[in-house]
This record gives sequence, structure tokens and C-alpha cells, in this order.
Amino acid sequence: MLVVSNVSKNFGSFVALKKINLEFENGVYGLLAPNGAGKTTLIKMLTTLIFPTSGDILYNGKPIGALDERYRDLLGYLPQEFGYYKNYSPIQYLSYIAALKGMDRKQAKTRIMELLKLVALEEVSGKKMRKFSGGMIQRVGIAQAMLNNPKIVILDEPTAGLDPKERARFRNLMAELGRDRIVILSTHIVSDVESVANQIILIKDKQVLYKDTISEICKLLAGKVYESTIDFDLAANFKRKHFSLSEKQEDGLLKIRFIAEGEIQPEWVAVRPSLEDVFLYIYKDEDSEIKL
Repeated sequence: MLVVSNVSKNFGSFVALKKINLEFENGVYGLLAPNGAGKTTLIKMLTTLIFPTSGDILYNGKPIGALDERYRDLLGYLPQEFGYYKNYSPIQYLSYIAALKGMDRKQAKTRIMELLKLVALEEVSGKKMRKFSGGMIQRVGIAQAMLNNPKIVILDEPTAGLDPKERARFRNLMAELGRDRIVILSTHIVSDVESVANQIILIKDKQVLYKDTISEICKLLAGKVYESTIDFDLAANFKRKHFSLSEKQEDGLLKIRFIAEGEIQPEWVAVRPSLEDVFLYIYKDEDSEIKL
């Protein structure tokens, strides 16, 4: 079990996170918040790149700082941007990373081929990465994070550069990995975690706002989400009264999905809240970029 106990992080006088308490067991966790909310700071503490100003991070009851290399041996990490040599092939790059990790050469060779097949790069394993798309590079990054068969996998904005097909493949891979290890996905893209995460962690105002299943989090808006079709000339006034979640043109009218907390009109159709609805509502006052 990985435990974050009353952790705060300051950079000088700036408070990045305060009094974070979390517990992780095997499964997939979606760390979800707009950019600038503190996700990357938490990730860097979980990977020992930086350390808490106060509080403790424990793995199986022991501080991860004291475990040192024993903890890092259990860890697989993909940062937002990872360094690689453009003139290396995936096999060369992964062999280099395996050597840095101190892996046995024969075992590393077998593991590398397994991973390249897993991330669908087997056919280009010998080609130089300078010719790769951003999505292909990201898949190499996912492979390097899995080299040591880690017990804890931490991925920071892992689907950057992936096309829809690659993102679907990635989600399937994460669901499989979460069966016997801790997988933490840090993202501001709701759809990345909506179909794969066992639990969602929402951070706001530098603290954990919610940590729960998607179904439980969606209950926050139970009975408040509706859809209706209105004339375009009435839209501005309507949106002053109700929080708009999504809008689209349909047969010359505006079909709007919104939150209503007052009197309900008979023409409104009640709909089941989604994680996107909750995310938009919780962070409606945030200036950070929000992506669905």
C-alpha cells in the first residue's frame, strides 16, 4: 500500500499543496484537475524527485525516502516530457534504460520485446525514433516505464500526442496493468480516466476535494443535470440562469445540457450526470485549461 499522510509542499512562500491524505492499493487511479492545480507536484513527490515540506509518504508502512533505491526499483514513471536519443531505435533506447536500471542483459532483451509488442511498436523496433510521430514516442515512454515490471506505475499526462486509436489502446493497457499493481494517471483530460479508473482523485484549492469511484462522485449532481432545446435568441438569458455543460446546434435550435438548481420546467429532460459534468461544475471558476 502507498500512503500519503498529511503531506504539504511549499516552494518558498508559495503553497503548492497542503495536507494531502491519500491511500493507494492495486488498481487504476485518475488524478484529475486542471493544469496548475498541483498534480505534477504530487507526482514528483511520489517519485522522489522532490520531497514534502511536511508529512510523510509511506510504502508498506516505511517512508519512501528511507527505502531509497528499494522503492525506486518498484517504480515505473513516465513524466510529461521524457528525454530520448532521436538516433536510437526503440530497442537501443530501451536497452540503454535497462542498463541504467541494472537489469540483467538477457532478461532485459526478453522484456523489451514483450513491451514493444504490448505497445504495438514491434514492427518498427529497429527504426530510428527521429522518424516517429509524437504518439509513437509516447508509446516508447510507456514501455520504458514498464521495463522493470514495477509495482507502482505513475504516468503524468500520458496520452499527450496520442491519436484516438492510440488512446483507446492505452486505456485498455492501463486496465490490464491495474489488476496487480498501483497505476496513477495524472491528467486534465476527463475521457482518459472515465472508462478505466477504479477511483478518481479531484484536487482543488491545493487540497484533495474528492477521492471516490466515478459513480459516487457523479452523485454530487444527481437530480441536477438536464437537457433542453431552446431558441438561439433565448440562449444568453438562459445561460445567465443555469450553468451550461455542453451545447450543440440541432435543427436550427440550441440543444443544451445544463445544471438546474431551482424550479424545474416540464420540457426539461433529466439526464444521468457524467464525470465530465462534475468536473466542469467543480472547476467552473478555474482559469486553467480544461479538456474533455
